[in-house]
Amino acid sequence: MIKEMSMWRNIFRENNVSSLNEAVASGKARYIVNLSETLHDHRYAEIANMIASRKGVRIVLIAGPSSSGKTTSSKRLALHMRVNGQNPIVISLDDYFRNRVDTPLDENGEYDFECLEALDVPFLNQQLEQLLAGEKVEIPKYDFASGTRKFVGQFLQLTDNDVLIMEGIHGLNPALTPQVPDEEKFKLYVSVLTPISVDAETKMSSRDYRLMRRMVRDNQFRGMSAEDTILRWPSVGAGEEKHILPYKKFADATFNSALFYEIPMLKCYAEPLLQVIHSSSLAFGEAQRLLNLIRSVISMTPLDVRHIPPTSIMREFIGGSSFHY
Repeated sequence: MIKEMSMWRNIFRENNVSSLNEAVASGKARYIVNLSETLHDHRYAEIANMIASRKGVRIVLIAGPSSSGKTTSSKRLALHMRVNGQNPIVISLDDYFRNRVDTPLDENGEYDFECLEALDVPFLNQQLEQLLAGEKVEIPKYDFASGTRKFVGQFLQLTDNDVLIMEGIHGLNPALTPQVPDEEKFKLYVSVLTPISVDAETKMSSRDYRLMRRMVRDNQFRGMSAEDTILRWPSVGAGEEKHILPYKKFADATFNSALFYEIPMLKCYAEPLLQVIHSSSLAFGEAQRLLNLIRSVISMTPLDVRHIPPTSIMREFIGGSSFHY
């Protein structure tokens, strides 16, 4: 990913805030959007070709930290796999959560939805074995409102050309699919390697990119304030350190979901959310740090934002996607 990002930075002249500001101010934002999205499509095509060249792959497992763009990546990768003549079928690992009353508790006595044991791993592997053997199974649907797994008549039977795609935080953990042979699995790690630096000494971190993405998405679609997202972020990071990062070494391929136009686009949405956090809040210090980080960035115009394609990873966070989430 680092080698790829170095190549991307050579393609773009706008790889720091100063040059990016000049480009946005001079009306080049749409060009940067188009070039960034083309680079993403090129990489998805490369990964789809890798999967097609690995004869015998029946399951693609996708994992990555919070707000890295795993869901959109699964959908865009599926399109490229279909172009290669494969028939990808997306299954949500969330549908294999245990009933809430059976979920393990953490050290504070709260439900631990982040641990592997929150998933019904034996049942998942039972169904995967049946599917790979050509049997017909009824796929569960998890009802988050009631905290129960239900069966609603969704049946699935794989043909020789079908490939399952499963996305979730435990996707790269070997303990998730121990009964599936390694040669039948392809593992993809999605992350955010930031291409933009503030200046020669200050770089924008992957963590900051993902936090602002999540902040915007939570506000847009989950009714949460930026304050709520910031206060929850440390526990999210702790879960990533424990359940995701140790297993990225098992990935067969990586995808960098960062986009060169991302910061001037996110500023349009994140800045007003951060500005309303009161000085008495425990999130105030972090909010001010993020505001200082993006203060020198020139925002994209609403017209430029509308130019972002409906299949972009950014649409997962700001809305307007052509994909169903």
